[in-house]
Amino acid sequence: MPRPTFTAPPMPTLLAALLIGVVAGLRSMTAPAAVAWGAAFGWVPLDGTWAGFLARPVARWIFTALALGELVGDKLPTTPSRKAVGPFAGRVASGAFCGAALGAARGATVTGAVAGAVGAVLGTLGGYEARTRLAASIGGRDTPIALLEDVVAIAAAFGIVAAVR
Repeated sequence: MPRPTFTAPPMPTLLAALLIGVVAGLRSMTAPAAVAWGAAFGWVPLDGTWAGFLARPVARWIFTALALGELVGDKLPTTPSRKAVGPFAGRVASGAFCGAALGAARGATVTGAVAGAVGAVLGTLGGYEARTRLAASIGGRDTPIALLEDVVAIAAAFGIVAAVR
């Protein structure tokens, strides 16, 4: 697969793990999809690590499908709050997984997992507050703010993984 070139200043591993955790707090499946695509493009060097499977096409497409499903599901009125126990735990697990994967690229799997989990807590709670307040400021319409949150999560995720190198 041809690798797109994107130059960004390298980001310290633990900062990248923390930030990808924040993304997982916003959109739990966007973070692993971005890490998988970053691994495929060579932005996240995972060859020879436990997370090397993320560069495989099947992993990329599964995480991409899950991320797309989440983007749709997030807008449904029956979707539970991200602060409910199940969704909250899923976001923390996703952040820890993605942080561990970014950490594995530099031999810091455990600290990356911890940073990713902390970031996911921050992203979950901060994202909830930001979305709630922004929606209230435009008359309670949540969908435009949810779409804005989608854009922020996707752009941030790909910016983070591109800067890991």
